[in-house]
Amino acid sequence: MPSPNASVPTRSTPSAWLGRFAWLTAGATICLICAGGLVTSHEAGLAVPDWPNSYGYNMFLFPVSKWVGNILFEHVHRLAASVVGLLTTILAIWLWRRDERRWMKWLGVAAFGMVVFQGVLGGLRVTLLKDQIGVFHAAIAQSFLVLVAAIALFSTNWWRGRAGRVDASPGRLGTVFLAVTGLIFVQLIVAATMRHQHAGLSIPDFPAAYGKIWPDTDEQAVARYNQMRVETNGYKPITSFQVVLQMVHRMIAVAILASVGWVAWRTRAILGSKHALSRLGMGWLVLVILQVLLGATTIWTGKSADVATAHVAIGALCLLAGSLGAIISLAPMAGVAYKVAPVTDRVRTLAPAGVAAPRQPI
Repeated sequence: MPSPNASVPTRSTPSAWLGRFAWLTAGATICLICAGGLVTSHEAGLAVPDWPNSYGYNMFLFPVSKWVGNILFEHVHRLAASVVGLLTTILAIWLWRRDERRWMKWLGVAAFGMVVFQGVLGGLRVTLLKDQIGVFHAAIAQSFLVLVAAIALFSTNWWRGRAGRVDASPGRLGTVFLAVTGLIFVQLIVAATMRHQHAGLSIPDFPAAYGKIWPDTDEQAVARYNQMRVETNGYKPITSFQVVLQMVHRMIAVAILASVGWVAWRTRAILGSKHALSRLGMGWLVLVILQVLLGATTIWTGKSADVATAHVAIGALCLLAGSLGAIISLAPMAGVAYKVAPVTDRVRTLAPAGVAAPRQPI
């Protein structure tokens, strides 16, 4: 009769290095998003007018002596994108060869396809001179970050250790995590639309808007705003749509702050302070508060490039935190099949006969 402590035979699992490599790829993606933010903040998107070459040179052979001014930001962005593309290719191959879960193999394929598509979009943005492509490019970048981070999460021993256990988190919390994360994604699209209009700040003051709670947007008011912008800062003219869009951006920010605050409080109240979702919820709230402060500082500093780029980076982390929270809380509801992780160098504590073993916190 086999010992009750014997390990359950399982198929081979990927090494811990695969999970670490996936997190490395996610970290590199965040750096790439920061590089893209610097390009937009400095309006350096067309500093290198050709693609895939750089001023006629092979991208990887472009002389360092020519990395000057805005060319530096655009060229570094291209090189960073190439690094992320290489890492993603390695990750996809590694998943296909080592991970026994079929759905994980296809997630790797999806990541590879998305990074190739993203690279092509970046090139079309340069060659076709379409700002709309830039907005779509930004949206795909955020989605790709979430996908790679999800792959990293699914590769951890912690995730595999949830095998056979039911998450205690109510389904309603998972739905709220997902809904608020969707709102953050909409906010990032609005922000990308604002950035790619290259009009600077449509509203130069905060928390007021041209001295009011809601600014006038009639033709005479917009003409007055533009006259003031040209005389004061030499900014490009704006439209009433751009003023309204920035007000929508502010209102969504308030809604996100209130929603994430509620999620953090409610999760902690239901699951306790030590639960993984509770800790993630509190971290999420800290990120959103920091994001609001950076947004205000962006306005107060006249859209300083460094502050605006930090605002872009923290926005990506806000989306990432919400996405991981939604995945963790909704996976049991979706019927995700877990395999029992192999027991190594550990002895399970067995409950006496007839007594249920105590649940372990996630």
